[in-house]
Amino acid sequence: MKKKYTWFLKKSISIFITFILISMSSQSQIYYLFIGTYTNSGSKGIYVYSFDTKSGKAVWVSNTDSATNPSYLTLSKNGNFLFSVNETHGDNPGRVSSYSFNKEDGKLSLLNSQLSGGDDPCFVATDANDHWLTVANYSSGSTAVFPIDKNGSLQPFSQLIETSGSSVNKKRQEKSHIHETVFSPDGKYLFTPDLGTDKIMIYKSDAQEKKPLKVSSPAYKSVKPGSGPRHITFHPNKKFAYVINELSGSVITYQYKNGELSELQNVSTHPKDFKGVIGAAEIQISADGKFLYASNRGDQNSITIFLIDEVSGKLKLKGFQSTLGKGPRHFIIDPSGNYLLVANQGSDNVVIFKRDKKTGLLKETGEQIHIPTPVCVQLSKK
Repeated sequence: MKKKYTWFLKKSISIFITFILISMSSQSQIYYLFIGTYTNSGSKGIYVYSFDTKSGKAVWVSNTDSATNPSYLTLSKNGNFLFSVNETHGDNPGRVSSYSFNKEDGKLSLLNSQLSGGDDPCFVATDANDHWLTVANYSSGSTAVFPIDKNGSLQPFSQLIETSGSSVNKKRQEKSHIHETVFSPDGKYLFTPDLGTDKIMIYKSDAQEKKPLKVSSPAYKSVKPGSGPRHITFHPNKKFAYVINELSGSVITYQYKNGELSELQNVSTHPKDFKGVIGAAEIQISADGKFLYASNRGDQNSITIFLIDEVSGKLKLKGFQSTLGKGPRHFIIDPSGNYLLVANQGSDNVVIFKRDKKTGLLKETGEQIHIPTPVCVQLSKK
């Protein structure tokens, strides 16, 4: 009788503990938050935090101590490797670096670095299978492609595509300035917005080739002169694409199909009566495809919120949210959709906003991370 009672007690305790653990996991999900920075004002490089999607709180875990201007980051699909640019502003040739990431202790370990093939690399992306890393060299107007080894290390670039041209803004568009490298949803194309030439360059991508990129037909999509296309993103339904223009402060909606873009709409990211300096930066779409967000630097320092029409793909302005800082660059919506985190480069803070999934609007949480010159934020499951 006593043995049966003891067995029953142990079983009950086990079930109770399991219930508590399941309950806790359903209430919160912990992610690793990675923050890329400029290192000319005291930053240590890449910072790693633990981020709770239930509470919206971030806790420091680790940081690098020798990375130079890792201003943009991306992670391998399994989260075991992190890739960063090293934006050296022409003092030294640009580089890209690879790190292994230990999910147990949250620490990064440098694997290797390679020359980026140009000056001021500002964006990195991996293909669907982590075979290739693509890099945008802003000041050189070039796109480089690096083979990724199975251990996460980078081989020297196997392909370098240099772009030429200019546009109407003589100060900012005196030559090509590639700002991003983004794969299409099916991975068959790569799009590279060129701020300097007012073109979105289009390449066919074949991961099996030694030089995976080939010029597509058409080879590019032109935008209105002086716009300065900066970043592009695709709708979850894969039917629409959106481009944010840095110089004009606008977002273009495109119909997308088989590597081709057909313009549907061009809307401002600023209030109608805005008269200040424009400097649009990042663009993101919520996972449910209902809302689009755009960051504005310059004199506005805000996130613009748009409602996306599910049939036409067109945008309708919902509102503006101050970023509670200066120079908002990159931002990200966490996988739960509960929070939006924005890096304010000019005020040394990453601000965490609560996101209303029904309205798309943002609300202050009071939660901030204070580090020098944050530029890029990325999340990976813990």
